[in-house]
Amino acid sequence: MLLAIDIGNTNTVLGVFDGEKLEQSWRVKTEARSTADELALTFRGLLAEHTVTGIAACSTVPAVLRELRSMLSRYYPDLPTVLVEAGVRTGVSVLTDNPKEVGSDRVCNTAAAYHLVGGPCIVVDFGTSTNFDVISERGDFLGGALAPGIEISLDALAARAAQLRKVELVVPRSPIGKNTVESLQSGILYGFAGQVDGMVRRLSAVLHPQDPDAVEVIATGGLATLVIEHCETVTRYEPDLTLLGLRLIYERNI
Repeated sequence: MLLAIDIGNTNTVLGVFDGEKLEQSWRVKTEARSTADELALTFRGLLAEHTVTGIAACSTVPAVLRELRSMLSRYYPDLPTVLVEAGVRTGVSVLTDNPKEVGSDRVCNTAAAYHLVGGPCIVVDFGTSTNFDVISERGDFLGGALAPGIEISLDALAARAAQLRKVELVVPRSPIGKNTVESLQSGILYGFAGQVDGMVRRLSAVLHPQDPDAVEVIATGGLATLVIEHCETVTRYEPDLTLLGLRLIYERNI
């Protein structure tokens, strides 16, 4: 079985693949100060019922990536391992000013999205930040846009406004909030849905000017389910997109 590890700023997602099938996945909090031994303890606890034969990983947190390397060399020294970084065959051409700036998770998402769609598409990844990844008809990563994520925005609003507080992110009775809680829920949910639709339409018009509506829009990320049902432009939801990308990249390198 292949263990795929996606280490993000807020959460770490792990999944085990039996061939092409994702058997099981887990989501745990990312601790930037976790040691290699603590990572091993967490992973071994989750994987107790699974026999891992290979590992693929990506990380947007340098401190955790360093400890992950140490953990893999100490606890899994004999397993074939692929860490998505410079020099790894990904099948993705990164056509940006500085390809080294592009997060490895975005490269994984690009590989997976093109594998699923086979044409021009946009990935909207709802995480610590909301990432818009633009992928060409050849599967190249062209760039995109980054915006503050849902939880970051809500935290900042609660911290900077004396009479506002964090609220449960559920659909309010109406877009017209009748109290502070409903007003916040409306602004966050419908506001982010509107942001996604506005950005997707602008990006699609540049990516595929002949027929912008033909561009597939794939939503992923831990917070996607909060808003995608209110988005008009999202065409499919793939919660395990990054894990799929890790599997595809692993297969290219092992």
